[in-house]
Amino acid sequence: MIPVATLTTKRFTLRPLRREDAGALFPTLSDPEQCRYLTREAFGSEAELWDWLADADWPGRTWIAQDRGIAEDAGGIAGRFVAVPAHEDGVIEIGYIVCAHRQGEGAAKECAAALIAHLFALPVPEGGARKITAEVDPRNAASVRLLERLGFTREAHFREHETTHIGLCDAYVYGLLKREYAA
Repeated sequence: MIPVATLTTKRFTLRPLRREDAGALFPTLSDPEQCRYLTREAFGSEAELWDWLADADWPGRTWIAQDRGIAEDAGGIAGRFVAVPAHEDGVIEIGYIVCAHRQGEGAAKECAAALIAHLFALPVPEGGARKITAEVDPRNAASVRLLERLGFTREAHFREHETTHIGLCDAYVYGLLKREYAA
């Protein structure tokens, strides 16, 4: 298992997942509207959420965005950011969800940019990337805008790609190559 390094941005510390993070993420991840574009429905309990977050068989890495100026129990958790190995070494898929009370503040851009920089800085054998991808529902306009602002290129539009809790969904696949990345 590749360790999760602590990252810092101007406003946030991105740190490894802790048990108490389930409580901070639950208000967002229990809201059906906030979970619309996840591949699963909203969580029914904090325990169910923790089981999903801490699944030992999941191959990815999780970072929790903690606002350095706000205590965790006062709304300081801004979201979850992940990096998951893709189809071959050096290709990593990222994902993110920003807590409802922190949306619209630029947390996703700031934290995703830090994660991207980190993944491109690491050597591939140590969990680094030569290419970073992201899959997004085309109706998720905020996520599409974020990826494009971060320099990603839409590489594919898969029609009726997967069935989720909201039905049959299309998917955009975005990619960013290390050689194209401008830090």
